[in-house]
Amino acid sequence: MVPSRLQSPASAFVLFRLALRNLRRQLRRSTLTGLAIVLGVGLLVMSRAFAAGGHEDWIEVGVRLGSGHVAVQADEFQARQTLDERLSATEIAAAKAAIERIGSTVLETVVRLEAKGLASSASAAVPVSIVGVDPSAERSFSPLPGRLTEGEYLASDDEIAAFVGVRLAERLALELGSRLVLTAQDAEGSIVGQLVRVRGLFETGLPEVDERFVQIHLETARSWLVAPGSATTIAVLLSSSREVARAAETLSSGLVDHPGVRALSWPEAMPQLEAAVRGDDFGDWVFHIITLLIVALAVVNTILMSVLQRTREFGVVQALGMTRRQMGTQVLIEGVLLSAIGGIVGIALGYSVTWFFFRDGLDLSSLMEDGFRTAGILIEPIVRPRFHLDQVLTSLALVFSLGVLASVYPAYRASRIDVTDAMKFEA
Repeated sequence: MVPSRLQSPASAFVLFRLALRNLRRQLRRSTLTGLAIVLGVGLLVMSRAFAAGGHEDWIEVGVRLGSGHVAVQADEFQARQTLDERLSATEIAAAKAAIERIGSTVLETVVRLEAKGLASSASAAVPVSIVGVDPSAERSFSPLPGRLTEGEYLASDDEIAAFVGVRLAERLALELGSRLVLTAQDAEGSIVGQLVRVRGLFETGLPEVDERFVQIHLETARSWLVAPGSATTIAVLLSSSREVARAAETLSSGLVDHPGVRALSWPEAMPQLEAAVRGDDFGDWVFHIITLLIVALAVVNTILMSVLQRTREFGVVQALGMTRRQMGTQVLIEGVLLSAIGGIVGIALGYSVTWFFFRDGLDLSSLMEDGFRTAGILIEPIVRPRFHLDQVLTSLALVFSLGVLASVYPAYRASRIDVTDAMKFEA
């Protein structure tokens, strides 16, 4: 009989079977609700994959143009941006030794000497950021060599060459081979100038870069600014931004003997980019929550209608010995089952569709012909999805939580059914 079975250790399994049977009895309704869950969760999965891919692209473009996923700098360099806050040769050696301990996740490392100064020609003068670089290392790290529009990138054997933006060249009326004078304050506090020749022009589409950025040879910068063997930044490029926390911690532990040196993660070194990523991620989650709420309402509607239509049935089984708690649990299981099955299918469908159709990227060039600018970087219009295990686990957790929360009220209604009133109910 029902009472003996429900009071046995196997009562939970019996409730599970009853819940599954009730979902099959209303197959059309269950199927329609399941499809809504599948589509909603599938859309959520696709959206998260493209959001993760888009943000990774933002970060990679930003760190390549900036100071890397992790930057080793003097303690006050971010605040002061002067040569007084520079790394000595000993500190550079210690940083490089610490970088080697990070392992295979390090793709590239570059050493830079940066200074604020003035670029001037016979026609004008423009304030610029002057960066001394190692040309051979910078080619594979920075996106600027790939933005070459005219001439050549810096060569290792040409120490008076300069690589400038097209807008700066227009402001100063420069051509390939033209001379310009760079003026800045050296490490001893004196104002000094350096004559260089334009070797190549680049264009990123970002006015603040194309008009305010000059690259010269690292050794030229060191000699001119009286900072032999020094640097202001050691930029580290990693295989993924997800490795940043571990890499920064490893670098920090390797620099404990140098209290004036710190390892900065890209969010610390580039707060504007972090704010842009966080803002976009917040917008994504607002969209996801709205989608999940719509799915939750579909689950609530299906389970609640099922409860209302089975009022007499609940009265009968209650008269046979089923407790109110067991009735509520059965309804709760129905909602969780419906959400779990639809959610798992939706996750599988979302990842399958994303991988099959969009693994090479989603081309949004028709929506943004000139690219997308944010936080001082130019984003390419092709977005490639990224798949991570934590995305799957998060999606599963959301689906399970959705099933539980959406079934609480119908389960409560089922548990409050009175047997005497239910027996009078006409289905």
